[in-house]
This record gives sequence, C-alpha cells and structure tokens, in this order.
Amino acid sequence: MSGKRVAGLDGLRGLCALYVLLFHCWAYTFRGFPRYQGPAWLSWLGFGRLAVVMFLIVSGFSLALAAARNGWHLGHLGRFARRRAWRILPAYWAALAFSLVIAWTIVRQPHSAEPTSASVLVYTLLLQDFVAAPTPNGAFWSISVEAFLYALLPLLVLLCRRIGPAAMLAVVTLPVVVIGFVVFDGSPPQGDNWLAPHLIPVFAAGVVAAGVAVAAPRVPWAWLSLLAAVPVGLLILHQGARWMVGHYYWVDLAVAPAMTLLLLAIVSGRPSALVRLLDSRPLRSLGSFSYSLYLIHLPIVVVVTQKLVIPRLGRDVTAFTVATLLAGGLSLAGAWVFAKLFEAPFQRSRDALPKPADQDEATLGSRR
Repeated sequence: MSGKRVAGLDGLRGLCALYVLLFHCWAYTFRGFPRYQGPAWLSWLGFGRLAVVMFLIVSGFSLALAAARNGWHLGHLGRFARRRAWRILPAYWAALAFSLVIAWTIVRQPHSAEPTSASVLVYTLLLQDFVAAPTPNGAFWSISVEAFLYALLPLLVLLCRRIGPAAMLAVVTLPVVVIGFVVFDGSPPQGDNWLAPHLIPVFAAGVVAAGVAVAAPRVPWAWLSLLAAVPVGLLILHQGARWMVGHYYWVDLAVAPAMTLLLLAIVSGRPSALVRLLDSRPLRSLGSFSYSLYLIHLPIVVVVTQKLVIPRLGRDVTAFTVATLLAGGLSLAGAWVFAKLFEAPFQRSRDALPKPADQDEATLGSRR
C-alpha cells in the first residue's frame, strides 16, 4: 500500500454494488423473498445484505486511514464534516428526488405505502434509520446508517488514540452483544428502524483495519479470511436467505471478521491475482460510479420488474434474465450519467476545500 489510492478498493466497491443490483433483480423477479421460490442454482444471489456489510467495513477503513497514518488524529472536525456532506449529500438528495418521482408517478416500492410528506422530511434529513416513514427507495436505509457512523468516527478515532484500536473495537462491540442477549433475549428486532447499533462494530472493524494496514505486519491475511469465513459461510448457506433475514443482527457481526481480513489481504496486495482483477480498468471504472449505482438502481429495478417484465413473462428464469439485462443495463448507464451530473462536480468542489495531506476517504459504494 502506497500513496493515496489503495489498489483494489475501487473494484471491490464496484463488485459489491453490482451484487446488490443483481440481488434486487433476483428478489423482485421471483416470489416471496426471503421465502425464495426460484431455482436452487440461483439462490446464491439472496445475500445482498452481505455486500452492504462489506461497504461499511471499507468505508471505516478508508475514512480512518489518514488518521491512522497521523497517530490517530483525524484533523479539523469542521473540515471533515464539510467534506463528507459535500461528497454524499448532493447525489443522495438528487437520488431522493428521482425516487420520489418514480414512487409517485409510476410504481411505489414493494412492501411500502406511497411516500408521504413525512417521508420527504425524514429522508431529506437522513432520519430513516430512526423514524418510520413510507420509503421512496428501499436501499436508502444504509445511507442513514452511514451518516450516523460518520458522526461516530471522531469518537472512534479518539478511542484509538487513547486506548488503542483493539480496545476501541472491544468497547463498541461489548454493548452491542449485551443488548442482543440481555435486552432482547438473543433475538433483537429486525427492520429498517433498528439497523444502526449492531453495525457500529462492523464500521469500527474497518477503522481497526486501517491501523493494521499502516503497521503492515507480514501475515497471511487471505488464508485467515478464508478460515474465518468457512463456519459462518456454511451456516448461512445451510440456513438460507430466509433465516439470514431474521438474524441480521448476529449475521452482520459474524461475517465482519472474515470481510475485514479479506480487506487487509487486498490492501497488502495478496493474493496478487485477485488484486489485479479488482484493479482492472473495468472494475475501477465501475467503482468510480458505484455510489450512484447504489443510489438509483432500486427504483429502476422495481419499474422494470413490476411494470414491464412480470406482467408479460411471469416469474421464471426467463423473466429474471430479461429483468437483469434490462434493469441492469439501465441502472449502469443511468448511474454513469448520474455520477457525471451529481457526483463529479461536487467532488471537484469538495477537493478544492483545504484538507490534511495524504487524506484517504471513502463512503458507501464510491471511490473517494
């Protein structure tokens, strides 16, 4: 790892965003997610939530990397807040307007009422993780989580400086585990208004990874990642998507170690073949507009599946194939244009703001 750009991270973000897109094409074509009724050989598409967990780990890593290189000093908090807001809010608000238009004029999001004035207020203020309101875009729950985690980052960095990264991770993980077992008797509620608390340790794991990457120990991260992934991976595959949806609280925590170790493997340049693939031009390009892809793909998928494909083709593999090609193509092309309009100009303006030297930053699904 050298310089400002970490090879492979853009491609990793791009693949995660692409998997979320495929997951939604799959989920909205076949009946009854998470009670999947499609062919078994497509069931591997039912774990889109895991890509969001990876996003959050990469985000914590990228945002904390400069601080880790600087003795766990984040820099001026006002500058940090302005740069974060300048980077994510213009594109998010534009995507919110796009999603509202789709929901009001073509088709609302499945499993949600039509957005109301309360929806506009709640989603504009990024309060959807805390206040229930009909959603204009089901993917927006994670943007609220991300904003909440940004607000916590200065505290996490301060704890790293005062007590060390490992102790910081323990401090933020222990209450989450206690809440899960003691307060909720091992079965915390699932839903769009109870998603942030247990994702704090996930994000914090990425922060810790930044400190490990700066120290650069010679460790076989890829093998450790595989060892950590095997038990939880076998459990998820055995139980299926329906079980995972009912156990997000614990699944997100369980997969975080393997994903963090995989991130460290990529940062260390091993395995080299994987890093070369992730750093290839197509995947780097995909990563450059993956934030926009995440923001706008779901309304497009819903329109294509609910208004075009299913009424004509039903809910089979042919319908899924057509929906994936059509919604995927429109989403990729639309996201590329959307990024040019609502990411790039504000990113250039943001980059003109003063910033500490060697500042590496990232957010959900996009290159920084």
